[in-house]
Amino acid sequence: MSLPAELSERTLRRLSTSLELVPAEDISLTSSTSPEPVGRLRVFHGEPIDKLVAVDLVVPAIGLDSHMIFAFTPPDSAVPHFTLDSVRSAEYHAMHLDLIPRTDLAVHLAYLDAAFLPLTPLLEAAWRIEGVSAAAVGPRQRAMMSPWMVVCRATDTAFQTLGATVDDYLQHWLTLVDKGVPAVDGDLAARDRANRANLFSPEVDPVWAQVTRLLGDEQAERVRTELLG
Repeated sequence: MSLPAELSERTLRRLSTSLELVPAEDISLTSSTSPEPVGRLRVFHGEPIDKLVAVDLVVPAIGLDSHMIFAFTPPDSAVPHFTLDSVRSAEYHAMHLDLIPRTDLAVHLAYLDAAFLPLTPLLEAAWRIEGVSAAAVGPRQRAMMSPWMVVCRATDTAFQTLGATVDDYLQHWLTLVDKGVPAVDGDLAARDRANRANLFSPEVDPVWAQVTRLLGDEQAERVRTELLG
C-alpha cells in the first residue's frame, strides 16, 4: 500500500470510529482503459455529520494513486467541512488538507478565532518541513477554501512527516464537531450549496476533466453528485 493510501485509510478509520459512521455505499469504479476496477467510491453516514465521501483512484499504468476524503457537516451547521486529498505521482507526493469555512471569515471574527486560529502553528510548522513545497493551485480555487489550507508537494520523507499535521487538523475538527462553533448569521445551507457547486465544478477544478476521461461521464457525475450533496 502506498503512503497516500495508508494515510487515507488511517484517517478514514479514525473518522469512522470517532463519529460511529455507518457504511451506506461501496461502489467499484471502472474504466475502459483497464479490465480491473480503477477505483472505489464509499459513502458513510453518522448523526454528528451529514455524510463522508471517500474516493480512491489507483491506476499504476498511468502513475495515478489518489485518495480523497470529504467529511460534510449538516446543511444548517456552521462547523467547517473536513477534507484530505493524498496523492502519489511518478515525481512526487501531494496533499490537500483543509477545513472548509461555512461562512465569510472576514466578517465573523469569533468564528474565525474558534474554528481556524488554532490551526496557525500547525500550518506554519507544516511549511517548515524539509521537502515540502507549494502546489500549483490558483487563487480562484483558493478562494473557495480556507487560508489555513495545506496544499503542497512533498518528498517521501516529508509526506510521512505531514501525517502528524493531518492528525492534528483532524483532532481539532473533531473537537469542533463535538463542542460546536460560535453562531453565525445567514442561510448556511444555501451558502454551502453554492460553495460546493463551485468547489466541485469542472469549470473551476481541472481534475474533473481527468476523472471523466478515466471513468466516463456517468461514473464521474456519480462521484461529483455525492460531493455536491
